Amino acid sequence: MLNKLNYLFVSMFGIGKLKKIPGTYASLATTIFLFLLLHVFYFSQNLILLLILITFFYSFYGINNYTKNLENKDPKEVVIDEFIGQSIPIYLYEISHGTEKSFSDAIIFYIIIFFLFRFFDIIKPFPVSYFDKKHKNSFGVIMDDVMAGIYVVIVLIIFMVIKNFIF
Repeated sequence: MLNKLNYLFVSMFGIGKLKKIPGTYASLATTIFLFLLLHVFYFSQNLILLLILITFFYSFYGINNYTKNLENKDPKEVVIDEFIGQSIPIYLYEISHGTEKSFSDAIIFYIIIFFLFRFFDIIKPFPVSYFDKKHKNSFGVIMDDVMAGIYVVIVLIIFMVIKNFIF
C-alpha cells in the first residue's frame, strides 16, 4: 500500500508511465495545475509554497525508495522532479513585484515558463548536466530540474531588466 502511494507520488499519479515524453507531460500538468490553483481557485501563495516545499523534501525519500532496487536511478516514470523544477519559476513569477497578475498576462508567462523549463531540462547546460551525470541518486534527479528552473528564473529576470530599460 505504501509503495503504491509512493509510486503515485513519484509518477505524478501515473503521468510518468505515458509512453512518450512523460517529463513534458508532467511539466504541462504542473503548469496547468498551478495556474488553476492560483488564477481560478485563488489559493494562497503561502499554501502553494508549502505544497512545493513538502513535495521537494518528500521527493528525496520518495525517489530513493522507488529506485532503491532499480539499476537506473533516474527512470522515465519518475517525474515528480519536473513538478519541482517547473514550480520554482512559476511560484517566483507569482510573488514577483508583489502585484496581482492579470489572467491573460499569467497565461502568457506560464506558457513562456513552460517552454523555457523544457528547453533547459532537455539541453541540460552546466550545472544541470553536472547534477544529471554526477549524482545518480534522488539528489541528482531532483537538483538537475531545480537548476533548470533557476535558469528559467535568470532568463525571466534578464528579460524584465531589458524590458524596463528599453521601455
